[in-house]
Amino acid sequence: MVLGRAYSVALVGLNGYMVEVEADIGQTLPAFIILGLPDASLNEAKERIRSAAKNSGIPLSHRKITANLIPASLPKSGSGFDLAVTMAVLRAANDIKSTHRTVFIAELGLDGRLRPVRGILPAVMASVQAGYPDVVVAQGNAAEAALVPGASVRGYSTLARLVFDFGADPQTLALDFEPEDQSGLDPDTSVPAYVPDMCDVSGQADARRALEVAAAGAHHILLTGPPGAGKTMLAERLPGLLPDLPDAEAMEVTAIHSLCGLPTVALALMRRPPFENPHHTATAAAIIGGGSGVPRPGAASRAHQGVLFLDEAPEYERRVLDALRQPLESGKVVIHRSAGTAAYPARFQLVLAANPCPCGQASGKGLDCTCTPMMRRRYLARMSGPLLDRVDIQLRVNRVSLADFGDARREEDTAAVASRVLIARECQRDRLEKLGWTNNAQVPGRVLRGTLRLPAPVTGILDRSLERGVLTARGYDRVLRLSWTLADLAGHGTPDANDLGQALMLRQAANSAA
Repeated sequence: MVLGRAYSVALVGLNGYMVEVEADIGQTLPAFIILGLPDASLNEAKERIRSAAKNSGIPLSHRKITANLIPASLPKSGSGFDLAVTMAVLRAANDIKSTHRTVFIAELGLDGRLRPVRGILPAVMASVQAGYPDVVVAQGNAAEAALVPGASVRGYSTLARLVFDFGADPQTLALDFEPEDQSGLDPDTSVPAYVPDMCDVSGQADARRALEVAAAGAHHILLTGPPGAGKTMLAERLPGLLPDLPDAEAMEVTAIHSLCGLPTVALALMRRPPFENPHHTATAAAIIGGGSGVPRPGAASRAHQGVLFLDEAPEYERRVLDALRQPLESGKVVIHRSAGTAAYPARFQLVLAANPCPCGQASGKGLDCTCTPMMRRRYLARMSGPLLDRVDIQLRVNRVSLADFGDARREEDTAAVASRVLIARECQRDRLEKLGWTNNAQVPGRVLRGTLRLPAPVTGILDRSLERGVLTARGYDRVLRLSWTLADLAGHGTPDANDLGQALMLRQAANSAA
């Protein structure tokens, strides 16, 4: 008997930590003990491992088996440790050869098949970064794991095939067992999803322009208007205006969706910005992240590098909306729980849509509105001042008139608007790359008022608004960011007084039209 060793990865948030699995076979009565802070799903692995090994033709020893997961102080959860524990135990019994520095990440079925687990992409990324490039996963995870640069991935369908490659006796193995294909529909034969197009939106020239500015500079936006004005249509078309994600951002976004177990992770990185539209009954844990044990990512993290759309924003609980204030500033969510602390990236574009009052009729003259002034005030007050102060564009969306339902061909499509957005993004990248940022929304105020400081005559209207108390210091910086985006769309390198005026109008349009 020898001390068996294998390696796996424990995920805490998006951070992966290498785990060394030790296995020892004693000389006492039969038992199977797993040490190292395992959770309930990991403790259940004992019975899965015994059945899988027996049905694969390589049963475990009937003596006392002790598996220790190092570091013992790190909480470990999930069924992804099944395969590593199995290989360590089989090595301890001399049933297989040494696994060396191979990392094993897979769940075992009772029949011996290897089942895929979620979070395989961040786990393999952590393994490669730690110097363990050789990874064995379930066949269903092989394509996803192979997306990690530098990883040497092997996918297996059954435990018998795996241990055969590691030197197990082929005479007893169930090598003729082939599990059923669980891959589901072929992605190439599935029905493509409908992509909303800007040409579907009739009229709303101001809102279309505001959406283009938001896409060009990655700005947050609030759309206020009566029901049926097109707020939701506009918000759903924002992701189509955004450029494809570069390699680093695409890898990060794909890792988050892999951790969530979402079906969007297929055979390639997610190049398109994600779009999250949670219902207004969603809790703070659903939006920000949380849950029992190690916290899981919420809608804010799933929308990383994309769009988080909160329709009927005043219907959300106020504490849920205020919970977004911290990620809007820092671009990440840090969740503290008794089982551990998890940090997830959450740099998204926030789109809020709201009616002007509970009945939604307080638009124009508002003659049909049945709400009292106090009801309107309470309704809109659910979106707190500190939250709205972080929203760059605040626009009033009016009803669509009959004249707007003319020839739909006159409206620009998404491709035309996206081409201008892409040019503006490239201008920002050329200007900001040496400073460490990629778009205007990321530039801090000290840089806007320092390295990128505009002449006093240009910022005069903005300075007066700050002096009168119309703008906060945060609002001052956000108007400056908007002005740089307007300049990039217009094609001139530096904002002028006209750009500042337009930016200030976009920020105050909802209040001025109310």
